[in-house]
Amino acid sequence: MISIRRQLEEREREYLSTRASLSSDSKGRTRKEEECEIRTVFQRDRDRILHSKAFRRLKQKTQVFLLPKGDHYRTRLTHTLEVSQNARTIAKALRLNEDLVEAIALGHDIGHTPFGHAGEDALNMVYQFSHSKQGLRVVERLERQGLGLNLTWEVRDGILNHQTNSTPHTLEGQVVRLSDKIAYINHDIDDAIRGGIMVEEDIPKSIRVSLGETNADRLDTMVNDIIVHSMERPEVKMSAKIGDAMVELRSFLFESVYLNPKAKSTEEKAIHLVKNLYHYYISNIHSLPQQFLELLADEDTSPERIVCDYIAGMTDYYAVQKFQDIFVPEAWKI
Repeated sequence: MISIRRQLEEREREYLSTRASLSSDSKGRTRKEEECEIRTVFQRDRDRILHSKAFRRLKQKTQVFLLPKGDHYRTRLTHTLEVSQNARTIAKALRLNEDLVEAIALGHDIGHTPFGHAGEDALNMVYQFSHSKQGLRVVERLERQGLGLNLTWEVRDGILNHQTNSTPHTLEGQVVRLSDKIAYINHDIDDAIRGGIMVEEDIPKSIRVSLGETNADRLDTMVNDIIVHSMERPEVKMSAKIGDAMVELRSFLFESVYLNPKAKSTEEKAIHLVKNLYHYYISNIHSLPQQFLELLADEDTSPERIVCDYIAGMTDYYAVQKFQDIFVPEAWKI
């Protein structure tokens, strides 16, 4: 009897666009594995990311607002889920591989530090650090006690190249790259309004005319524009008009939200915390957990690299707790 996986692969060949990445044509994994009889390679990658410890830690990592007091602010995990949903909608309309899109989307921020970009900036001050490169290291080396997740080349390429200055080699990766921008632009506005940093009417009128008056309208406009302007094209892109409006909206957010003193009031503290943790562990390398000491022994790599691995994997709350344990005196007890 033909396996379910082979039936799914045949269905992809029959239904997906000729531009789509087919599971059966994957460039494969670093280490060869026996194929699953039920799931395609991209389904397996999605499941491996979803069940990883690094993915679960995203629920307590900053999106924009550090340690927010409120149940409805985005975290790095909810951001990831919104990216995934946007990406799947676009991929379905373009008849691209939804399983590949979802795997890339779920893994795209898996290398993020505690305290969002503040944590990334702190590590970049002491070591050349990029969350996209760290994401690749997480799935290739750090998960599963140093074995990594052994993902396919297409998923790893999408994780590495999801940022603005990169170009993924698959259309599915390009879908995630744009979906990431759409997600954070819209939900960061929503969070900024919730936090009293801005109101909807602060958005320049020209942007609201082009993209819409509400988050839902803007999301609908950008998703639909990508779909319409990517049909039968060799790349996934927006129209010039909507793309320019999105760039203008992103610039407005940097001025009004990302660099807003109220929103960034604790960022310097977060940078100070992360840098001090880094210098402490560099000077006290044997204080690292055993897993990281084993990596240091097994790999031809530097202590600086391993310390970054450890700190980047921390959640916001764990980083604060470690800082307190190391640097804050405890009350004396008899």
